[in-house]
Amino acid sequence: MRQYAPPLTLTPTMFDLVADISEQVGRLSAVHETQMTPQLRRGNRIRTIQASLAIENNTLSVEQVTAVLDGKRVLGLPREIQEVRNAFATYEAMPHWRPESRADLLKAHELLMHGLIDDSGHLRQGGVGIYREDRLLHMAPPANRVAELVDQLLAWLAKTDLHPLIASCVFHYEFEFIHPFADGNGRMGRLWQTLILSQWRTVLAYLPVETVIREKQDAYYAALSAADHAAQATPFVEFMLGAIKRALIQTEATDPVSDPVSDPVKRLLLLLEKHSPLKPVELRTHLGLSHRHSFRANYLDPALAAGLIEMTIPSSPKNPAQKYRLTARGNAVIRVLGGD
Repeated sequence: MRQYAPPLTLTPTMFDLVADISEQVGRLSAVHETQMTPQLRRGNRIRTIQASLAIENNTLSVEQVTAVLDGKRVLGLPREIQEVRNAFATYEAMPHWRPESRADLLKAHELLMHGLIDDSGHLRQGGVGIYREDRLLHMAPPANRVAELVDQLLAWLAKTDLHPLIASCVFHYEFEFIHPFADGNGRMGRLWQTLILSQWRTVLAYLPVETVIREKQDAYYAALSAADHAAQATPFVEFMLGAIKRALIQTEATDPVSDPVSDPVKRLLLLLEKHSPLKPVELRTHLGLSHRHSFRANYLDPALAAGLIEMTIPSSPKNPAQKYRLTARGNAVIRVLGGD
């Protein structure tokens, strides 16, 4: 019997993106394979988890996610806090799973959705659709076909000769099309693509692609919809390859391993070395910044994720009295920068 293969048209755009990404990964791997610090890995993982959960309407910030994982008290919805703990445990367990294994897929879902739904770790038994703002975007196949479709997809993944970059994107789309679980399909699809990529190049286990998807969430859903209408994964594969490339560019630009810190973070650290602690509005004033989102995206969040700064009131990230100060790691980076 002929093996199932997901419909796909290979395009010049895909080949160009694969070539660009492979070159970027080569540069990143040369540094990261031997020098990537535990703090940086953890920072990237925190950004990944926060962004992936934010796509699913979790409201916790990078600071709050960091505090939860540090065991600190956070003012937030119990379900959202549970989602963070589950996601971190799941990503940490990722190296032990095989991408082509249905048993491992179910174990991952059980861990990811533990305490959140009754049937975590089990394929769905009812119909399900993808909705956005009360609008149906996709009606998944009926429940009685899910097990067969999942097994076909995993068998294809085990034997495909497509480049892992392309194969991971195809899997991501096909997984979302099947929607095999009652809940958690989006975060599972992103997790499993990361698993596939990490087995091609280890450094990609810590690439926060989810942050790009979060930034381009409308385009993400549009790509899924375009693939549905085209009856093949091609539009989604091109989108996801572009997201991977963008995530690599951002990592190269801000990575404190290959380049101690980005210029915005360096300015923030040097400011806090002289004036600490400071409130966010005070930081923006000293830095001459007026745009709150840009300040958080380029200065505050990267420094927090890398463990270079910390909150003075970590149990209440949105407290009006909240201030930020350098950590021991931040002080060490300052010394490297010659800030003393």
